[in-house]
Amino acid sequence: MSPATLPLLRLPVGIVVERRKADSPWADFVWRCVAVLSDAPETKPWTMLREEDGKTLFYAGSATVDLYPSETARYRDNLASGTPSIWTVLSPALGAWPYSVAAATADPAEGEAFTEAGANLVEAVPMPEVLRVAIESFVAEHHVEREFFKRKRRQADPEALASRRHEGGQE
Repeated sequence: MSPATLPLLRLPVGIVVERRKADSPWADFVWRCVAVLSDAPETKPWTMLREEDGKTLFYAGSATVDLYPSETARYRDNLASGTPSIWTVLSPALGAWPYSVAAATADPAEGEAFTEAGANLVEAVPMPEVLRVAIESFVAEHHVEREFFKRKRRQADPEALASRRHEGGQE
């Protein structure tokens, strides 16, 4: 990886997942991320945290929210949205648990891109205050307003698609 593509700041987070009984003949349970912890605790992944009302909360594991100076406009838009979020990504896994923590991001576009792999579970969950403050500070320090340049279209050449005669008069 080139130094330009390395994140300038990595914020460790913990991912909390909810499992509840599904009201469906095709699935036993519904899984979804419900919270991000502002640090990655020293807890084994898939530790049960609480069970009540047919719902079970698990600490699913850790991830890092990586911050890049080139993406500060997206972080700023996320913070200004009124409901700043962290997008969490769970990918299907083989083994005792059906999912593994794949990623966490403060970039809305990156979060949306993770939905392209249809099997991923992607949730936007509320951003903890500690992360909000750290990301605001990162944006304040690294954001550079970039001027928008509209590209000019080239004029269409109506003859470009016309048939041309080869030498000797044949097409």
